[in-house]
Amino acid sequence: MLIDIALDAVGCDKAPEPEVRGAIRACRELPVRVHLIGPEPELRDLLDDYLQDEDLPMVIHHASERIGMGEKAAHAVRSKRDSSMRVGLKLVHERKVSGFVTAGNTGAAMATAKMVLGALPGVDRPALAAVMPTSKGNPCVLLDVGANVDCKAYNLEQFAVMGEMYSRSVLKIRQPRVGLLSIGEEETKGNELTHEAFPLLKALPIHFIGNVEGRDIFNGNADVIVCDGFVGNVALKTSEGIGRFVRDALRESLKSTVTAQVGALLSRRAFNNFRRRLDYTEYGGAPLLGVRGVCIIGHGSSNDNAIYNGIRVAHEFARAGTNQRIEQEFAGRPHRRHAAPEDVAQPDATVQ
Repeated sequence: MLIDIALDAVGCDKAPEPEVRGAIRACRELPVRVHLIGPEPELRDLLDDYLQDEDLPMVIHHASERIGMGEKAAHAVRSKRDSSMRVGLKLVHERKVSGFVTAGNTGAAMATAKMVLGALPGVDRPALAAVMPTSKGNPCVLLDVGANVDCKAYNLEQFAVMGEMYSRSVLKIRQPRVGLLSIGEEETKGNELTHEAFPLLKALPIHFIGNVEGRDIFNGNADVIVCDGFVGNVALKTSEGIGRFVRDALRESLKSTVTAQVGALLSRRAFNNFRRRLDYTEYGGAPLLGVRGVCIIGHGSSNDNAIYNGIRVAHEFARAGTNQRIEQEFAGRPHRRHAAPEDVAQPDATVQ
């Protein structure tokens, strides 16, 4: 049975070509039906050019407006009622599709998702979760990576529950090791936020391993790492920059040192495998955990491979029923609403 996924077809910097190419590949390789959201005449022409006479499970939903990368989220969400984001997320809300993918304005995507879908009961603030590669091969979930710049300890507690559930449901890690990102492993290290969050995470029915440091994001010692959105976004962007630097430096070294044809071939194969491990387009975007529906947010610079993997992640997320499991987890825990309604309704940052 095909799973229906809505795609913001005018989200990324070079839209809509990467979205259309990524959607076509997804329909060829995955059990999905992709709903392209955007200006119908333009999308229809592109599909006719790329598909010729090929019949794929694709649907177009017309949206007359798009939200640009430089627009302020709150104003854009209020003023553009026929934006591709709102139309796509409305399909999720109406259960006509099982998930939504966008590589557009992150702040607008978060604000629209909160407004159209609403937060899960027991979740004060949704969080963006990034899947990071590790030296041991197991993925590490880092959250929050930009949805909430300023957090309270109870926000990190909720992030830990959602991240642990995502790791188990989607990444199939039986008992995820959850760490709190700090400046030292000792419980006494850190700032006021980590000191307050530590006992809350320790009391949760999860495998909490205590404080972890920045190097633990990539060494495979933790499966889920929790932090506020400011720290998480800095860590994410720093990691991407280092990955590009290492990739480029290694490529230049291989060119200058490998002379034998056979050796060059073997080195290229090793380099391509290495490059794929560092390539953000292979990870498909960050799920917005804590809203009533599947919402995957990708880079503004996404190419067709990133779009394809965003659809793949949305498919896996929906198939695993992760949102329902998170809701059930919170339903079984006593909850006091900490944040004011206006605090929950507004995004704090973007991760473009």
